[in-house]
Amino acid sequence: MGNLHALRDSGLKAARAWAIKELAMSLWGYASRGWADRMWKRWYNWAIRSRLEPIKKVARMIRRHWQGVINAATSNVTNAVSEGMNSKIQWIKRKACGYRNRERFRNAILFHLGGLDLYPAVLSTHTKS
Repeated sequence: MGNLHALRDSGLKAARAWAIKELAMSLWGYASRGWADRMWKRWYNWAIRSRLEPIKKVARMIRRHWQGVINAATSNVTNAVSEGMNSKIQWIKRKACGYRNRERFRNAILFHLGGLDLYPAVLSTHTKS
C-alpha cells in the first residue's frame, strides 16, 4: 500500500490517474451498503479534485448512477446468465448461416432456448398386475 500512496502523491498526471483507477478497482465486494457508500464517496471526492478531466468525467457518471454502483459493489450479481444466453443465440445464428427473416430467427431461439419439454407426459391406462 506504501507504493500506492507514493504514486498517489506523485506529481505525474498518469500516476495519479492510475492510482485513482486502482482505488476504484478495490471498492468492489463490500458486504455493507454503508461502508460501500462511504468508501465510494471518498473515492469520488478524490477523483473530482484530481484536476484530470477524464477522471472527473467518469466520477460524474458514477455520481449520476450512484445507487446502481452501490448495488453492484455490495451484491454478487453478475451478468453471466445473460452472457451465456447471448453465446447460445450467437451459436444458433452461426449454425443457420443466416435466416430469411427475423420471425424465423426468433422461432429458432425460442425452440432451442425456450426450455420447453417437447416430450409429452406418458399417460398409461394399462397397469401390470
